[in-house]
Amino acid sequence: MKQALNLGQVRSFGNVEFLARQLVEGFITGLHKSPFHGFSVEFAEHRLYNTGETTRHIDWKVYGKTEKLFVKRYEEETNLRCHLLIDTSSSMFYPEPDYGKVTFSVMAAACLAYMLQRQKDAVSLTTFADTIDLQTPVKSTPSHVHKLFTQLDQVMQQPKPLRKTSAADVIHQVAEKINKRSLVIIFSDMFENADKSDALFSALQHLRHNLHEVLLFHVTDKKTEEEFAFDERPYEFIDLETGEKVKLQPGQVRETYQQAVKSYFQDLKMRCGQYKIDFIEADIAQGFDQILTSYLVKRTKMK
Repeated sequence: MKQALNLGQVRSFGNVEFLARQLVEGFITGLHKSPFHGFSVEFAEHRLYNTGETTRHIDWKVYGKTEKLFVKRYEEETNLRCHLLIDTSSSMFYPEPDYGKVTFSVMAAACLAYMLQRQKDAVSLTTFADTIDLQTPVKSTPSHVHKLFTQLDQVMQQPKPLRKTSAADVIHQVAEKINKRSLVIIFSDMFENADKSDALFSALQHLRHNLHEVLLFHVTDKKTEEEFAFDERPYEFIDLETGEKVKLQPGQVRETYQQAVKSYFQDLKMRCGQYKIDFIEADIAQGFDQILTSYLVKRTKMK
């Protein structure tokens, strides 16, 4: 299966778990066939024995096969704790009829949940708009991860809400609740009110201050939301979070719009760089390889 899926077909198929499995298996196969080295999808459960340390944890069965001394790693040494956060505010249900951004985010999160399960890592799911809608425990059991897939199915199939984003408040709450060092992965278009941008950056800094690693996938429909590539004819544009409407031709505002959006996105990217937050531009017209590769890079660094 190709990594670039038709998001409308994803919604009509309606089985997130099956599609995630197919995408991840295809990605891993491609990774193994490519000259792209440096990543291991199945992480080692042993490490080399260091001279002078206790011999109590040496795996003698492995020594019998390899004549090399390896020490068993325990769960707290190998397992990652990952929190997946998905913005489900009204703007994430653009563009219709596929509700592209939220559909893309659900599938990307499902792929990561499946990969985390393969690696016996613990995962949690949080969905939010102006408040937290769902926040699961962080677990690695198959039954827990299966339940996450069911919840992701429900997110994708829910009707479009009329709700604003309050990512800053939610991220602060999440930062307060996570006790152990974790990887926090956020899927959002980050369309917070401009006057709240400082609060948003403060919330992201809160996660880093608590020593969490952060991956921010900035989910957009690049063609329309960044390039404003609409046909030159009259449109009625509707603010998905307030319902406010305005009639105009794209050419009347394209240059001004592009400058404003570029400035906001550049500021967001720069601030993330300052806080050592991985900022990944996630265009819904592209596939999921970049999502999975970015995760593997971060996962490898956290070993």
